[in-house]
Amino acid sequence: MDKETLGFGDLADLGPPERWPVGRLFAAASKLAGPVMWRLVEKHGVSPAGFFMLRVLVGEDGLRPGEVARRLMQSAATVTSVADTLERNGLLERRRDERDRRAVRLHVTEAGRALVAETGHAMSRDLWALYDVPDEADEPAVRRYLLALLDRFNDFSEGDRC
Repeated sequence: MDKETLGFGDLADLGPPERWPVGRLFAAASKLAGPVMWRLVEKHGVSPAGFFMLRVLVGEDGLRPGEVARRLMQSAATVTSVADTLERNGLLERRRDERDRRAVRLHVTEAGRALVAETGHAMSRDLWALYDVPDEADEPAVRRYLLALLDRFNDFSEGDRC
């Protein structure tokens, strides 16, 4: 693990990662998880941006581009660009909203659904290996910690401060 690329400033004062506080370890793992996920998707020959857009639409087909942008935490311009590529490749269609002809909705084609299913299945083995707890005896403690952390994050997000 390259401490310099984690973006936390100089971590030399913390010593080796084995001595870091759990919160710092979690933050480092979280920061590295995104790029690892993107590399896993690319490994299967798919654009990460396109794959995640298709996954959102497989879950709820027919969203407006702005809603897709919010769910992916991307700009509307990025969603438009990615949708252009997916449409060109026959993985997505744009259709006018029947109730509001000014609006456009994004729909996954059968080819797009097949790509998400195939890529997701191919990636699942890699993901299980990455996220597996090395020692089964540690799993209950890791699970309790992560569930408590999720609760704290949710409380914080809803306005209740820690």
